[in-house]
Amino acid sequence: MPSIADARILIIATNGFEQSELEVPRDRLRAAGAKVEVASLDGRAIKGWDKKDWGRSVDVDLRIGDADPSAYDALVIPGGQINPDLLRVEDDVLKLVRRFLADGRVVAAICHGPWLLVEADALRGRKATSYHSIRRDVENAGATWIDQEVVADRGIVTSRSPADLGAFVTKIVEEIREGRHRNRSDAA
Repeated sequence: MPSIADARILIIATNGFEQSELEVPRDRLRAAGAKVEVASLDGRAIKGWDKKDWGRSVDVDLRIGDADPSAYDALVIPGGQINPDLLRVEDDVLKLVRRFLADGRVVAAICHGPWLLVEADALRGRKATSYHSIRRDVENAGATWIDQEVVADRGIVTSRSPADLGAFVTKIVEEIREGRHRNRSDAA
């Protein structure tokens, strides 16, 4: 079983990510010993959305288009309404998400983040959750939507909102320890 202390984790985001949904996983996973990198569309710092207004900037390590999925154990997709809506129309982002899925690597999305999983056609026949306002999108993508703080199905981890961040991060760590989830390559 892989150790979280040996894990490499990629977080993808752009301006408008929900502040806590990027910072809490980043900080807690780093505290657990993982190497966590943040990628944005242009490789430059990005600004969060903190509840009802613009939040703090976050430093970025690389461009999404330059990220090599084979170098990571997991992908984390923060929500907020703006962030995933902008990311899900970017070819480089969808290629990256699909590659993580095809390789059986852990993919975790919170709040509106599952929109990227919808766009990547990764939820068909799976159990998932999300922010309540995109429930129909998740269901229309073929998932069984469950109103729980965290849902994991063959290496895909989903959560509803910032209130679920504790369970979300705990489940990411558990899924990384389980290793690759090769039996879900049909979802990519």
